[in-house]
Amino acid sequence: MADGVPDRDPLTPNTREEYDRTEKWLDEHPDFVHDYFARKAKRSMIDGWLISHAIKSGLMQSDGNSSSASKNNSKNNSGANTPVRKISAQEFERGGVLNPMICTVEGVPTFLSPSPTAQSPSQCRLFSRPRSELKELDEKELMYELVMDICNDLDITSLCYKILSNCCTLLNADRCSMFLVQGKGTNEKYLVAKLFDVNGKASLEEISNGKEEIRVPWGTGIIGYVAKTGEVVNIPDAYKDARFNSDIDIRMGYKTHSILSMPIKDSEGEVIGVAQAVNKDVNRNLPFNEHDEKVFASYLAFCGIGLKNAQLYERSLLENRRSQVLLDLARVIFEEQSNVANLIQKIMMHTQSLLQCERCQVMLTDDSSKGMFNQVYDLATDDFDNSENYMREGPTEPRFSIQIGISGHVASTGEPLNIPDVYNDPRFDPTADQDTGFRTRSILCMPIKNAEGKVMGVSQLINKKDGTPFTKNDENLFEAFAIFCGMGIYNTQMYETAVRASAKQKVALEVLSYHVSAASDDTDKLTKAVVPTIQDYKLLDYCFNDVALDDDDTLKACIRMFMDLDLLEKFRIKYESLCRWLLSVKKTYRNVTYHNWRHAFNVAQTMYCCLKKGQLDNMLSDIESLALIVGCLCHDLDHRGTNNQFQIKTMSALAELYSTSTLEHHHFDQCIMILSTEGNEILSGLTQEEYETVIGLLECAILSTDLALYFKHRGEFFRLVENESTDWDSDEHRDLLRSMLMTASDVAAITKPWEVQKRVADLIASEFFEQGDLEKTQLKIKPIEMMDRDKKDKLPEMQVNFIDVICMPVYKAIAKVSPKLQPLVDGCQQNRDNWDNMAKSMDKTQVDENEQETVKPHS
Repeated sequence: MADGVPDRDPLTPNTREEYDRTEKWLDEHPDFVHDYFARKAKRSMIDGWLISHAIKSGLMQSDGNSSSASKNNSKNNSGANTPVRKISAQEFERGGVLNPMICTVEGVPTFLSPSPTAQSPSQCRLFSRPRSELKELDEKELMYELVMDICNDLDITSLCYKILSNCCTLLNADRCSMFLVQGKGTNEKYLVAKLFDVNGKASLEEISNGKEEIRVPWGTGIIGYVAKTGEVVNIPDAYKDARFNSDIDIRMGYKTHSILSMPIKDSEGEVIGVAQAVNKDVNRNLPFNEHDEKVFASYLAFCGIGLKNAQLYERSLLENRRSQVLLDLARVIFEEQSNVANLIQKIMMHTQSLLQCERCQVMLTDDSSKGMFNQVYDLATDDFDNSENYMREGPTEPRFSIQIGISGHVASTGEPLNIPDVYNDPRFDPTADQDTGFRTRSILCMPIKNAEGKVMGVSQLINKKDGTPFTKNDENLFEAFAIFCGMGIYNTQMYETAVRASAKQKVALEVLSYHVSAASDDTDKLTKAVVPTIQDYKLLDYCFNDVALDDDDTLKACIRMFMDLDLLEKFRIKYESLCRWLLSVKKTYRNVTYHNWRHAFNVAQTMYCCLKKGQLDNMLSDIESLALIVGCLCHDLDHRGTNNQFQIKTMSALAELYSTSTLEHHHFDQCIMILSTEGNEILSGLTQEEYETVIGLLECAILSTDLALYFKHRGEFFRLVENESTDWDSDEHRDLLRSMLMTASDVAAITKPWEVQKRVADLIASEFFEQGDLEKTQLKIKPIEMMDRDKKDKLPEMQVNFIDVICMPVYKAIAKVSPKLQPLVDGCQQNRDNWDNMAKSMDKTQVDENEQETVKPHS
């Protein structure tokens, strides 16, 4: 077949031409085709169409060969269209109550519940022997033939038809009927007529089409009695038995004389149905005898096995179709992650189409809803529109209290409710119907929960279209829908929150960039200023002191360092951009006691001195020199005067952003922000490869100023230097060298002349004490000694320890790399001696005071 049209090869040319003309006419008259299909199409034709299109759709998606399919997919992915369901929840009812869709494994809800394994249907015999031939067989041959007729049929309707037709032959009965057990538990069971009044002469299609469903309550009538007790009932005269309902004869226009009703049991002895034979075929006044009972029981024993297999197979098919429904829903939900309103509309349309209800509602709440559902979505049957131009409405105004009503009960308890008659439930508020003119009969209400199990709203179905209450299968399906709904809504809300946060961040960065970027007047002034020489500023002196320089001089000194390293020429840096960038960097430093612009400038001067006077520029590349100078100037951008531990203790926003090297990551981010701001792009002249290299080197340089990383890496560096096994062509060894240089430059105040070192040490101590004061007042904790103002007399002792543990080892190591760096070691040693003498002096003074206190006479 091609596109649903039968193969035409066997047709004559004239017939083929007639087919073509007919098809062309139908293509030109789609209204007639639609009307004809609506009036004449049979269920088998509809099923065939659905199967054919499902297979073709699957092939197109998997092969990727259909351009139209891809176009349709792209249209659906736009979120503007929602496909209509091709399956109704009512189809699941014929398989009985299916297993719950949600099960718990080790306390965790999961959809992955084991489904019953069904055998694949074998090739069934399409034609059984004529009834006239069967009557000529002896009883054993007949029984064998009838058993073989049903043994491989796994379609329940077809199987039931064969069973009943064969029973008519086996018992010489005029008519036979079969009722199957539905529901679980004694109070929920009932019987449904699968096929009624089969006489073996009518076809399956004639019998099954147009017949309304007949339900028999459990234990009611002859059928109900047989199902409940499992006993055989043989009634010679039906009208003399009180359990017989004569209304059926009146409705069918038939006279029932004798009845043989027998239970159909599975392999475990449980009643799964009831088969009933009515009247003998030849002589209707002749009752069924004991032999008929034995033959009927023998045949139904085989039928029970076949029927159970067919039910299991049907349940497996339904489980598979149900999984496909959920996968389809998941696809629809998770392809729409940009807007909650659109997502909920899609969910409601799928839910209403699948569960065939008159209304579907979704009511959401959050912490700011103040006892009301802050978003209410309502979709009625006449609102269902699948066109692309349909404008979906947003949520209505909140008007349902969380504290009252059925939806309020579900929202507060988190437990689902299935109410078949709401007017008999005290939780239902009838004024809701009075206000709208809608008549509510039954409600199925489920909680919507997020990934953490918190109720974020409820979803509610109102009135099944066929007037029946919502079933257990409806509950199972709706529970799964509610879970998908919760995940989809939660993810979409998180996406919307992220989008808003991103927008806020973008605005904040724009504002920050504007305020951080240097003013044009300041830039022009610095651009036009005369920049003194290296010698004027004594930038190549390890004992450099910035006290005599004002802020403008520090900026000019930075320009001179860039010029002396020839960085402007080598990396095509615009002079104006450099001036604006330096001003912006300076502006970004806060006015804290120590970690401010002056500290950054002094760190950069030390690095410049190491590169030039220490002759490390012969070992490092120009691009590394650029990254190190920029990294030194930016390594403490926006420092708050407190350390990483304080950020963690106070659970600051920075600590939430970065779990390690908190401040250093922030400094690097601020560095990138300034470099990316219009007018500050000093790296814009680099090639893409050079730019990526500089950014990587910058990140490593700034992060390496975290002393935690210094301790992590210095052991390997010290070992390489001590063993004289360094290889400066190795990227790994060069990384270690740059990291050590950043630390050496960062703490270089310890190498300065004593008056400079003493002044800087007092600034550092003051900043530490300020943090200690905050820890005492805000965190109510005792700070460590170096930050405790009450321990300031131990400053010399702590400085000696700082030099021994952190400073001296790194200076000795880099001095072995380049002997030209020896002055750093010497300066550090001199300051250690000074601090050590001060510590000993303070200790002696303390001893003398204690002795005087001891000999003081008692008053």
